[in-house]
Amino acid sequence: MGAPRIDHIAFLTPGNYPDEDPAAGFERTLDLFHVGETLGYDSAWVRQRHLERAVSSAATFLAAASQRTTRIGLGAAVIQMGYENPFRLAEDLATVDILSHGRLNIGLSAGAPAHGILLGERLFDANPELIDFSHARVERLRRNLAHEWLGGEDTFVESAAGRVRPRVSPYAPGLTERLWYGGGSLRSIEWAGRKGFNLLIGNITTGEGTDDYRGAQLRQLDLFRSHWNEPRAPRIALGRVIVPTDGADARTRQRYREFADGRHARTLSAHGERRTLFVPDLVGTADEIISQLLADPVVGQVHELRVELPYDLPFENYQQILEDFVARIAPELGWHPEAARKEVAV
Repeated sequence: MGAPRIDHIAFLTPGNYPDEDPAAGFERTLDLFHVGETLGYDSAWVRQRHLERAVSSAATFLAAASQRTTRIGLGAAVIQMGYENPFRLAEDLATVDILSHGRLNIGLSAGAPAHGILLGERLFDANPELIDFSHARVERLRRNLAHEWLGGEDTFVESAAGRVRPRVSPYAPGLTERLWYGGGSLRSIEWAGRKGFNLLIGNITTGEGTDDYRGAQLRQLDLFRSHWNEPRAPRIALGRVIVPTDGADARTRQRYREFADGRHARTLSAHGERRTLFVPDLVGTADEIISQLLADPVVGQVHELRVELPYDLPFENYQQILEDFVARIAPELGWHPEAARKEVAV
């Protein structure tokens, strides 16, 4: 296997906050996006989570981030479409993309909402058994972002603002090419390739025919590429939990080791009927992490790498992890800051 060539580095943050002070948590996460931009990261992503102490509205949060940053890409991973209205979400996402001047990337997933039964009538306006939670719901979002006219040529909407032909607005050029699907099964991976969605894979996957996560993800990448038929090149972003310890003090290094130890057992076997596989976290010195990344054949198959940050760490720890990764690890994977890449291109 040849040396990896990572030309896009990103990070994904959970955006946690204390119950008693969500504003402080949001501000620190916005600060982290600014830190990432200053350090030269190509994109910064936030998880969207529901009924947790985390960002429940990625579009709202990223609208704020668009005004705190100027260059870095902004991403959500992932928006579960079972909770969303494809029309209203399209309006929100397009607005954020306009505000950010075309920097938005949106990770999506299909399926029934995990907490749907608990939410009941707070979420559902009809019998949930009659609602389509399939991949078609994701396609409806993309269609709403595609700048198509609604109705016929003689269809108009009239208001105090004037008489216009209707279409979902605002229109954000290029946003449909920056839609991603969070794939973890062969079925979802194949669908994403056939439909032209970029691909997000991470540290959790489904073992179909194998209990080796590397083998499972390599098979998924082959399947995705074999079904891609768009004229543009597909983008594939790999996520790994990466926690370098070099810049941490002794107490923090111990906390990192305890974090890794507490999650190791889940990586030893497949779980449940779907045979869910958990990828080991990469916690250690930069040299140790570089060695593991260079030995990972999945890393050699992608050009975009996403540092997935652990939950519930203080801001200072997140900053140290991002600093250590960009200074000590990313260059060994072939990555260079955007400014250096532009100089080479010239």
